[in-house]
Amino acid sequence: MPDFTDILYEKHHRVRGATWITINRPDVMNAFTGHTLTEMRDAVEAASGDPEVGVIVITGAGDRAFCAGGDVRWLQEVQREGAVGAAPVDPHAGIEDCLKPVIARVNGFSVGGGNHLAYFADFTIASERATFAQLGPRVGSSASGYYVAYLTHVVGAKKAKEIWMLCRRYSAQDALDMGLVNAVVPHDRLDDEVDLKILKASFRTVYQPLREASRRDWVAEIAPDFYRSGEADEGKNAFLERREPDFSRFPR
Repeated sequence: MPDFTDILYEKHHRVRGATWITINRPDVMNAFTGHTLTEMRDAVEAASGDPEVGVIVITGAGDRAFCAGGDVRWLQEVQREGAVGAAPVDPHAGIEDCLKPVIARVNGFSVGGGNHLAYFADFTIASERATFAQLGPRVGSSASGYYVAYLTHVVGAKKAKEIWMLCRRYSAQDALDMGLVNAVVPHDRLDDEVDLKILKASFRTVYQPLREASRRDWVAEIAPDFYRSGEADEGKNAFLERREPDFSRFPR
């Protein structure tokens, strides 16, 4: 088992046969960096190949956040000068390729890439305190490919476009109503709900062609100067400075 720094890997944490993978960066609401994503994939692969593990639980440390997505300072650094292509930005392939059930235990904010983790999991169980959102357009962070389009299979095309384009926040009950989560429970019963034994049904074949077709670098093809134009930086600077972004200089 590799040594992890950004996550906790706990075999048989609560129930024998289950492994918990916890994003352990609570000081930044469990936002991830490329290093975190690499560790998460390694952990999922380790659990997937372990004959003593029957189910994998993914969650975030503390009670404030499940995962706030990509660390904005890290994203700003890797996106400059097109460096994003060298950074791992797909933490979901490990979940998809795993033949064991994966449960997302959503204990707080589930935002951006954290929300991707929640809706790619086979089962998503949310605390009544949970909040769900996509914020990419607000922070000048592009997203493309199957992990965007797959949301249409979860909540439908109209709602998926609303989530991605309008950057609204949704309560746990909102998420349940739209089919984004399987269950909402009182916060103090979250672990009891996760402990229930559930079976995995695989729908991977439905979206596999979409996944393969979207390996292309859509940002490079559609807007090759996006990261060098300053638009991405404006969104992230506005976020870090706690102000509304001004994209008026980028009318395209």
